[in-house]
Amino acid sequence: MHVGVLDAGLKALLPATRIIDAINTWIGRRAAWLILAAVIVSAVNATVRKVFDTSSNSWLELQWVLFSIVFLLCSPWTLLSNEHIRIDILNNMMPQRLRNRIDIVGHAFFLLPLCVIMIGTGAPFFLRSFEINEQSGNAGGLPQWPAKSLVMIGFTLLLIQGISELIKRIAVSRGLIPDPYVKTVDALAAEVERTVEAIEKR
Repeated sequence: MHVGVLDAGLKALLPATRIIDAINTWIGRRAAWLILAAVIVSAVNATVRKVFDTSSNSWLELQWVLFSIVFLLCSPWTLLSNEHIRIDILNNMMPQRLRNRIDIVGHAFFLLPLCVIMIGTGAPFFLRSFEINEQSGNAGGLPQWPAKSLVMIGFTLLLIQGISELIKRIAVSRGLIPDPYVKTVDALAAEVERTVEAIEKR
């Protein structure tokens, strides 16, 4: 009876995971373009400094902010894509069932609590900065509160994505949905094969 209730609850939550996945994919794909913006800003800033012997703290700080946006706002998309850092050599040696259990434990007892702690400490950190309209300590620098808001926003999105991943991992272990990570691995393997074949033909 309890098993049936658990499965029914998971099935009811799965549509919400698709919405969360779609939102974080949309944000991640767009935030990733800021890498190009950071490269352009860095190149222009370096060129101006070398050619005209002048520089601006606001442009330097903008590079840091752009990198922070990419790092924090793309992390949920990275988790969704199963591209986060881990020891893949050991992970690939384990049975899929064990890997699934490790993911469930990792998300439930490490990722989600960390996100809650970071949101809880990041929100006052941002609010204090916003209330005083905190500015950069460097002459001509940028306001600090927009950058400090990224900690709270990024970990909130990561928390939501972590919940989505936990629901999907449990659903996979219950046999309610196919493992989305297997499809990702198959797609990557197929892409590698196509690339190798194209190189060999040349």
